[in-house]
Amino acid sequence: MNNRDEYLVALRPEIPNARVSDEMSIDEQFQNRTLRPIAKLQHDLLIAVFHNYIKKHKNVFFGLTSNKRIDYIENAVNRDQKFRNSLKGIIIGQFTVNEYLAYIKNSSALNKRMMNLVRERLINSIQLFERPPVEL
Repeated sequence: MNNRDEYLVALRPEIPNARVSDEMSIDEQFQNRTLRPIAKLQHDLLIAVFHNYIKKHKNVFFGLTSNKRIDYIENAVNRDQKFRNSLKGIIIGQFTVNEYLAYIKNSSALNKRMMNLVRERLINSIQLFERPPVEL
């Protein structure tokens, strides 16, 4: 293992309830071993990126009801291809080389898991997306 891979893995937070067992599918093992810790590590960046997304889309988000805000997040993550690719890059950029090699074997299914994790993180942090105070 090279220094980059060792540093990346050392940075990741431990998630005690993200267990890995032999009974799990390879994709679920990858999700719990790699995707969940990376998503947690990148949480603050994901929040900042979504704040920027709201701003670039003329702050429409702030005029929505709470149910519509959840729909807005889901649509942004699932349907806006440029935004989705940006989110994937934030996660994939934290992979070790071996993790990347494992990822490319089944990237379609792992992308779904990755975007589900990101979407749930954003929805669970929805209170962080309140209208910023007006600067005088």
